[in-house]
Amino acid sequence: MRERLRRHRQGEELNITAFLNLMVILIPFLLITAAFSRFSIIELYLPPASEGTLKAIKELQLEVIIRPDSLEVADREGGLIRRLKNTPDGYDVKGLNELLVQIKVRFQDKRNIFILSEPNTRYETMVQVMDAVRMTENMEAGTLVQYELFPDIALGDAPPVAAQKQDEGNAS
Repeated sequence: MRERLRRHRQGEELNITAFLNLMVILIPFLLITAAFSRFSIIELYLPPASEGTLKAIKELQLEVIIRPDSLEVADREGGLIRRLKNTPDGYDVKGLNELLVQIKVRFQDKRNIFILSEPNTRYETMVQVMDAVRMTENMEAGTLVQYELFPDIALGDAPPVAAQKQDEGNAS
């Protein structure tokens, strides 16, 4: 009896055919689906730490401030350029894009812009504003052509509304 058990244990081989069949199917499937995954990375820049240590800069420093009821386009030195009130559908990102196209025509070498948002700003809103700020699309000769606006984006916190209105009052 013991001899039969020893022979039986020694004589068995491991059958891995089913496992190999699974691997033959699984590995190409994983490679194919991995090829369709695509990640987009937008390079963002941090705003300067302190304005007091920098030299006075007389060039345009564009800011887009995201408020709950509007989008504000401003020059850091010159103040508010335009306030775009919300539409019934939400933020007026199309109007923002059109305004930035007009600004880009005047300042063609300008590439950077600050997007300042309040703490409760939704992620989708941030992405829509970044897309509107980075590029614009035009139909030319039946084809859609993309133009670069302000691709170097820096994110920051929006100034309080009261402080901004006080600054506007001092400017008058």
